[in-house]
Amino acid sequence: MSLLYLHFCLLNLLSLAEDDRLKQPKQEGRVRLVGDLPSSGRVEVYHDGQWGTVCDDGWELAEAQVVCRQLGFPGAISVKPGGQYGEGSGPIWLDDMNCKGSESSLSECSFKGWGVTDCSHKEDAGVDCETGKNITSNRQFSVDNSLGLSHDLGLLFDSGDGCDFRINVQDTSEEEELTFCVHKMILMFYPELNITNDSRNIAVNVSQTCHPHVSAFLRYLYTRQIDVSITSAQCLHQLAFIFGVKKLMEDVGRTFTLLLPEDNTFLTQVSMYEYGVRTGDLVLQENVLQYLSWNCEYLISSPVWSTISFHMMDALLQRSDLIVNDEALLLEALERWIQDKGDEISSDQQASLLNHIRFLLIPVDKLYETQFSSSVLRQNHEKLYLTGLLRGFQFNALPFSKIRNQMDNMSSEYLSRIYTGDEWSVIINDTTVNYPYYHYGQNNRIQTFSTPAYPSALYREQKVQWQAQVFLSAQECSNYGMSCTSFPVARFYGYGNQERYTSTIRYSNRLILSCKYENNVFHVQDFKNSMAVVPNNSSMDLPNPCPDDYSFRFVVRPEYI
Repeated sequence: MSLLYLHFCLLNLLSLAEDDRLKQPKQEGRVRLVGDLPSSGRVEVYHDGQWGTVCDDGWELAEAQVVCRQLGFPGAISVKPGGQYGEGSGPIWLDDMNCKGSESSLSECSFKGWGVTDCSHKEDAGVDCETGKNITSNRQFSVDNSLGLSHDLGLLFDSGDGCDFRINVQDTSEEEELTFCVHKMILMFYPELNITNDSRNIAVNVSQTCHPHVSAFLRYLYTRQIDVSITSAQCLHQLAFIFGVKKLMEDVGRTFTLLLPEDNTFLTQVSMYEYGVRTGDLVLQENVLQYLSWNCEYLISSPVWSTISFHMMDALLQRSDLIVNDEALLLEALERWIQDKGDEISSDQQASLLNHIRFLLIPVDKLYETQFSSSVLRQNHEKLYLTGLLRGFQFNALPFSKIRNQMDNMSSEYLSRIYTGDEWSVIINDTTVNYPYYHYGQNNRIQTFSTPAYPSALYREQKVQWQAQVFLSAQECSNYGMSCTSFPVARFYGYGNQERYTSTIRYSNRLILSCKYENNVFHVQDFKNSMAVVPNNSSMDLPNPCPDDYSFRFVVRPEYI
């Protein structure tokens, strides 16, 4: 199709009739901020036909996170209790708020009841939301799904010549509005919009903080090209979801990985996962799950652990890239989560999650202690619980030749996660001092240790020796008879008795990079021929948040063949 023909079609579709403005009614549960800036102010919620305020009783950061994300901001900076943004008028709709932090709207949180309160407007709650301006990195990447004519179609959008369709963009408070005149024929390439020959306009609700990005998004509909930055990513993802542009959703979703290491509270990551579920963005869901799997031990110890949803817990427990001290810790964490959730989790859901625990890989001494547990899971699912214990004891006691035929039936039960207990891993923290000559006794980047050949009781006394090394220069590699072209590079190999088990056991060892003082795992990789070349920051799955101060953890990961 030529540009001239496309332009001719668009002109023929030009309507001179008065556009009927499509107004969407104010939606129940909508929130807005009343203040001098769009990102901060007194929180008001829409209910029963009018706006009202929120009392600051129970008003904490989790509640603020929900409000800010409902409005389209990346998250919350702080809460403002006590009417700091002025006293409102009218009803006080919400009191004694209790949010988990992962809800999609404030009205989904627990509260006394609509209009049930003992507060005055002197206690009106407020928030300060993130705008993205405090993010130091705003590196852009280009999304290009164009198939030709992109430049010319972009000029057509810029000029507005022959446009015959209006898009009215309202913010969530309906106090700001933008209008764009576009070409109906372009929109008809996106069937999710349900544009027909009789359509003349549509109205969409987008938070005011996203208004600056609407024009670039609409231009993408013409050109299939757009530049995405950290500060624009969430808005572009939201717009792509509203307009049903799934390919752009996936591309923009990848940029969310840049935000993952920035929140050690895990509120952002959990919220992003739930957002990915609501929008059907599988790429975003996987990126968040991978990060949370790598940082599972820190997630378990955080307040957010008790707030995550069933479907998120179900997805996490099925993964083999979970980094935890051992499987017993994961079982204890699951039991605590179920106890905190109470009646929210059904008996069938509890059983489903218990089936994801790999009893076979619980250390035998902890397996013995577990049988005397009086946990909720043990009480509610005693048969299932005891079956897991029995299979765990069998796996520890029987030789591999006896259980080989059952391996297929056990599926992932015998697959090791990434267990970082002292028995299975070693850490090298020295990543700054250069050792130009061979000084084995002084080099802190060389560690030797031993592990059992396999976690089962049969192999506990059969040891394998391991040596872990980190090289920062060509000279260091040369000292050990190796040639290295990229740095840093890690070397991890076994010796001694390892060769005895090659027909039964393989070692899928892992290198974990984490910030020393922030407890943040940002990179995991395996070893190829005992070597792992650490990629540079730009090619890592996640950005390195501590490029000058991180540690190397070497993890032995044995698996039955």
